[in-house]
Amino acid sequence: MTSSAEKWYQQVRQQTLALTEDLSAEDMVVQSMPDASPAKWHLAHTSWFFEHFILQPYFQNYQCFNHHYQYLFNSYYDTVGSRHARPQRGLLSRPPLSDIMQYRQHVDSHISILLRQQHPAITDLLTIGLHHEMQHQELLLTDILHLLSHNPLAPALLAAQSQPSLNAAAAVSMICFDGGMAEIGAEAGSFSYDCENPRHSVYLAPFKLAHRPVTNAEWQDFISDGGYQNPLLWLSDGWHYCQSANWQAPLYWRNLDQQWHSFGFSGNQPLLPSAPVCHISYYEADAYARWAGKRLPREQEWEYATNLTQPPLQQANFLEQHIWQPTACSSQPNMEKLFGDVWEWCQSPYSAYPGFKPAQGALAEYNGKFMANQFVLRGGSCVSARQQLRSSYRNFFHPQQRWQFSGIRLAEDQ
Repeated sequence: MTSSAEKWYQQVRQQTLALTEDLSAEDMVVQSMPDASPAKWHLAHTSWFFEHFILQPYFQNYQCFNHHYQYLFNSYYDTVGSRHARPQRGLLSRPPLSDIMQYRQHVDSHISILLRQQHPAITDLLTIGLHHEMQHQELLLTDILHLLSHNPLAPALLAAQSQPSLNAAAAVSMICFDGGMAEIGAEAGSFSYDCENPRHSVYLAPFKLAHRPVTNAEWQDFISDGGYQNPLLWLSDGWHYCQSANWQAPLYWRNLDQQWHSFGFSGNQPLLPSAPVCHISYYEADAYARWAGKRLPREQEWEYATNLTQPPLQQANFLEQHIWQPTACSSQPNMEKLFGDVWEWCQSPYSAYPGFKPAQGALAEYNGKFMANQFVLRGGSCVSARQQLRSSYRNFFHPQQRWQFSGIRLAEDQ
């Protein structure tokens, strides 16, 4: 009889493969930039994770599928050993995709055997491994979109989505929160990463948070008002990136026949004015907030507001919806889209909570060592797996990075 753990394992692993069904073998080997990885590498690395951290230590007399994979598909675990350089992952035309698919089957069959033995030591590792794979499902889609955006044919993986609303979103309302003492961080009894812990008390001054994210239409106003040409709006490092990369609009915006379009999984499509703006850097988000006379929320404010309003996760636009683009904001001034559609930049640096202790053992390198020079994003996006998200979840990226499904919600002091 298949256990609930095995069913969950199979569901997550099959969901990863389903994301690649419309990709060619050529799509899956190419790397568009050093920050991205080929789809084939994602398929292999997530299998390596289960092989290295579960099968090798706990499956008696386990035989590795290919001992070279230890080097090829390790990501950043220095304690594990040397690894293939990340910027060169797109050069791995060998092993072929067929071998990687056999590798996944090899790992899956052995994990199934181990789960049927009900080995108690692997329970927590399996949970981390499945959440890790869900993170890579999001990265796989994000990286494929970046790759396809460089193709002059503007190829589409999905049929064009019917735009649910061409009406303007409701005028932004700033919702008041009293603040005070708040409990921040993961609650006991459910899965969380080490960086979400320990749960702790913080004092929040009264603040206001926009009832919805900034929309494409509002971002067009920022562009029209010279937002990308005014250095007074930008942090110094942000202005440097803006000028050196010649930023004029969000990453995938295209001005075609005097009309803004956005490249997505349906190819180039006319911009949906009421959808949240997407694929912007922290620097752009900060500049927009200054232009609007507001600021970015602190991550504790975002989590506090989410815990108070408790938006239902099951209604949010996540990966499972198979839309894979931000959807229109409502014409009603209700608190919305705290989860799904776009990750929301916070002004908070990604750093340790008071009393933080990194995970110990084999996975000690998972989160803690990245707590420098990055900023927190909250809420998940249209390519995040629903099971992956919770109010305490902390995503983090460098402030100049734009290929993620990242957007902005405004905040201000009361």
